[in-house]
Amino acid sequence: MKKKLYFVSLGCTRNQVDSEHMIAKLFTAGFELSNDIKKSDFVVINTCGFLKEARDEVYSILDDIFINKKKSSKIVVAGCMANLFSDEIKDKYPEVFSIISSGNIDKILDVLKKPLTFIDNLSFLTEIDYSRVLTNEKHLAYLKISEGCSKACAFCIIPKIKGKLISRSDESILKEIKALLSQGVYEINLIAQDLLDYAKDRNEKNAFLKLLKKILKIKKDFSLRLLYVYPDEITDEFIDLIASDKRICKYLDIPLQHVSDNILKSMKRKTSSKKIFELFTKLKKKIPNIAIRASLMVGFPNETEKDFLKLLEFVEKFSIDHLAVFKFSNEKLASSFKLENQIDEKIKDQRFDILTEKQFKLVQKRNKKLIGKTLDAIVDGYHPESNHLMLARSESQAYKVDSNIIINDTQNIKAFGKVHKIKITDISGYDLIGCPLK
Repeated sequence: MKKKLYFVSLGCTRNQVDSEHMIAKLFTAGFELSNDIKKSDFVVINTCGFLKEARDEVYSILDDIFINKKKSSKIVVAGCMANLFSDEIKDKYPEVFSIISSGNIDKILDVLKKPLTFIDNLSFLTEIDYSRVLTNEKHLAYLKISEGCSKACAFCIIPKIKGKLISRSDESILKEIKALLSQGVYEINLIAQDLLDYAKDRNEKNAFLKLLKKILKIKKDFSLRLLYVYPDEITDEFIDLIASDKRICKYLDIPLQHVSDNILKSMKRKTSSKKIFELFTKLKKKIPNIAIRASLMVGFPNETEKDFLKLLEFVEKFSIDHLAVFKFSNEKLASSFKLENQIDEKIKDQRFDILTEKQFKLVQKRNKKLIGKTLDAIVDGYHPESNHLMLARSESQAYKVDSNIIINDTQNIKAFGKVHKIKITDISGYDLIGCPLK
């Protein structure tokens, strides 16, 4: 009889890829996934530890797991929290069976057999075994090209969690892409802490551009989305390459964090307000239809009202398609923890509300202009709330992190994972509403 496994995956898409590798190993060993924790023999939770809120979520989920699991089931904590906070986990939950860090997920079978703690490796990359069980729609996959980070942003503890940058070989990446395409995957999302840092650990220059050119030599129809490129790394050649091939989504996810020189310097970001404004002007000029997702942080120490107004000016000037707004989290392990003039939480909340409300109004205004237009969009599947609705995305919308096109007339949709022409008929919040054409 197969052992039943209850699996929880938290955090970023790199974590999701790690989870998919673990699930594949467990399937091969005869385990089967269950959505009923009360009937599961093992529970694995792949954690995120980037922010206090993420760690609090892990503890809340662990509380629920211990309340609801059957008495004999074993709990394994994996992932980022294990990398830095394994002692804290053990203190809070001595009943946890085993703990493995992100870099030790290849030992998942070992830690289910007997109580073990493996935290000697921080990041997992594979050059040989690409076995994964895709946990989202089968026409879409994330592909890690590197792990870790060698930057030194003041607010960030990722280098401590994941270690320094390590990159895969071009050969292994190309092999995995071809394997995914042969399995019917259409949209491939390349992911890393910063794609444009790829192979800098090997002192290779322009390595990501060279890799991208090799990928584009694959003679197949597919969609390639580039997630996470830092503004200081974007070059004219990179922009031109995005514009040159229709298979590359005209979409970039750019973690800016701020646009005020005072704050950027304090954050130890390698860019400036002038350079950011020039970059976004160039992107909009060279690729007029490009969609940009950006992340901005409010409430960093010493952020003045003038600094904050810079953020409002920026989002209005450049019509940011998708905006993630974060409140500064004062992490003890980050160098910003010791900075003076920490911002009061009430002010953080106010600035967060003002910026998100501003963005919502701008998005509504832009989306209304799309009513009556026809967009090419990939249909992902049914709406989670109703099988009478479906969800689709144009190339300007990334899976799960951005808005969707809600399809309320589904009769012309014959298969998921295919691109359809969809006429936009209305808007709903951040989402568009559309009708597929025959």
